[in-house]
Amino acid sequence: MKKRFMAVTCAVSAAGVIAAVFVLPRVAFGQGEVRQPGAKYDFDFKGEKPAPAPRRDISGVWEPAANASAGISANGAQQMPSDGKPEHELPYTPEGRAAFLSHKPTFGVTMVPSALTNDPMPGCDPQGFPRIVLHNFRTSRIIQTPENVVILYEFNKKWRTIWTDGRQIPKEVDEPRWWGYSVGRWVDDYTFAAESYGFDDRTWLDNAGRPHSDAMRVREEYKRTDRDHVVMTIVVDDPKYYTRPWTALILPLRLQSPSFDIREMECSPSETALYNKLFANPAAGIDVK
Repeated sequence: MKKRFMAVTCAVSAAGVIAAVFVLPRVAFGQGEVRQPGAKYDFDFKGEKPAPAPRRDISGVWEPAANASAGISANGAQQMPSDGKPEHELPYTPEGRAAFLSHKPTFGVTMVPSALTNDPMPGCDPQGFPRIVLHNFRTSRIIQTPENVVILYEFNKKWRTIWTDGRQIPKEVDEPRWWGYSVGRWVDDYTFAAESYGFDDRTWLDNAGRPHSDAMRVREEYKRTDRDHVVMTIVVDDPKYYTRPWTALILPLRLQSPSFDIREMECSPSETALYNKLFANPAAGIDVK
C-alpha cells in the first residue's frame, strides 16, 4: 500500500512564499477544469438546462460547481480574502483588530513561516465552524430528517447537526462548542436558512487568522436554484469583534451521484510532526537535530 503524506494544513516557506500542502488527489484537464475523481462539474454540462428544483429539499452529495478548487480559500474567506486590498478590509472593532494581530497565520498579509504559527489547527485541534467551509471546503453530504439537517464534511471527516424541530437557540449555551449550536428553518420552498451560536473562541474563522469572539452568530443559507444546484452563503455577525455583519462566502454547489465516493482527508498529528521536522522547521531556520 502506498504511504500518503497527510499534513493538510501545514505549509512550506521559500523566499517568503507560503504554499499549502493538500494530499487529496485532484485531476487537471483544461484551463480551470480541476476535479476530484468521479465528480461532475458545470464545465461537463455546457449549455445544459437543469430541471426545476424540488421543493424543500437540499439533501444529497454536493461539490463546488465550478471545479474541485473552488472551495479552497487559502488566503482567507472567499468573499473577503486577506490580500491587503482596501475593499477586503474587515470592519474590526478595536478588540477585534487586537485579536487579529495576536494571531500568526501562515496565509494572508500577516503570514509567518509555518513553524512560527500559533494557528490551533496544525496541531489537529478542531477547525470548527465556519472555518470548515471558509478554509478547505470539498465534498459534503446533506441528510434531511423531520428533526434536523445533518451535514457531513469531507475535510477531517466532520459533521454538524442543524435542528429543524422548532426549537430556538438557547440564550446561554452550557459550554462553548467547536461547531456551535445550530437551528434552521425553511424560508420558502427553495431556501433553507440556519443560525449558529455558542462558539468556542479558540477557533479561527479562516487560514488568514481572522478571529471571532464568544458572541459570534453565523448565518448560513442554502438556496436551491434548480435540480442540480444549491448556493451556499455564510454571514458572520460578531458585535464584539466586528462593527457590522459581513458576508464571508457565496459558493454554488453541484449535485453529485448518490454513489459518489467521498475520500478520506484527515489531520494526522504524527504526519504533521514529521512534516514540521522535514520541511517547516528548516524553512523557518529552526535547528531540529
